[in-house]
Amino acid sequence: MAARRPNFWQNSGYHLLTPDADGHLTVTDDFLRAYFNRPEIAPVEESCDKERALHAALLSESKRKVSSKEINALEDPDGRENYKVLIDFRDRLVKAGTVEGCYLDIFREGDVRIPPMFLDQMANVVVRQVLDGTDDPFRARAAELFFREQTVTVHEGSILSGDLEVVEMLANTGGMGSIGQLLVEGGVKPKQVDLDVMQADNAYKYWQRDELHDMVLDLSFAREGLDALCRVLEGWVLHFTGAEVSIQPVQKITDEKWVWHIGLDPDATGILNDLYNDIDVDEDRLERLLSLFRMEFKDPSLMQPDIAGRPIYMGLAMSDKKRLRLKPQNILVNLPLAPEA
Repeated sequence: MAARRPNFWQNSGYHLLTPDADGHLTVTDDFLRAYFNRPEIAPVEESCDKERALHAALLSESKRKVSSKEINALEDPDGRENYKVLIDFRDRLVKAGTVEGCYLDIFREGDVRIPPMFLDQMANVVVRQVLDGTDDPFRARAAELFFREQTVTVHEGSILSGDLEVVEMLANTGGMGSIGQLLVEGGVKPKQVDLDVMQADNAYKYWQRDELHDMVLDLSFAREGLDALCRVLEGWVLHFTGAEVSIQPVQKITDEKWVWHIGLDPDATGILNDLYNDIDVDEDRLERLLSLFRMEFKDPSLMQPDIAGRPIYMGLAMSDKKRLRLKPQNILVNLPLAPEA
């Protein structure tokens, strides 16, 4: 009997969505209702009758039109604001029809007013679909970078990535032990930490704690974590564009015909732009560049004709505060695709 594939991230809402013929996630009534049941929206004891009535109506008919007059009639100013934001997001989802369509439309329009929380939730369910059927815990953990901010320590040649929210929570509650020094100050060896650094002999534990976000990922060159991130990035591109690409880590860019690059976060974008334009990058800033990647299209005809067949370089960097905030939309909106692709 074949082993069952792990069913991970069950709190993401992924199970409330239905894949269409292209594997994209169709927006369902149940998925929308989950938003209306969030604490920011669900009625509380102090809620007025009109707020309770609106909430009940939306639970009954999740795609029901809501006028500004209805929202403005709510007594609680915070409630009015929350409904305005959520209904705007709901309408975008419904109009697009799929989570992927909504996600792309938001960034292609260039007017991103959607709260970051909603963007992260969309990335969460989409990358869950990208990984559907995987039994590789390294890929699942690497995919968390698509929707959860990390804190990074570079220690004795290792690049260790821990979930920022979890690390700060443990530090603030005093239950962190030596991991505080490891992930915040970078002063301890990995084997001394209280949070597990994912390795081949303990990676299986991820499936038992996939929503605790408490395993540390090693993003060092030639380690499983960085390889896993490459595979997830490949799947992300394939899922959205249909283009098969190969992504591999590289230690430096020596290409004299370097023609295209993509920063996977704001810091990497700035560093790569300066390097490309022969602008001096000081050593401290350069050391924040954690990883470089080389992407190649398996079918060059899908690329812009003027650069077809040339590699695309990508970078991943931490901020000056040692934060890592991967922007998965960057790779989608900056790919040099041919007009008909």
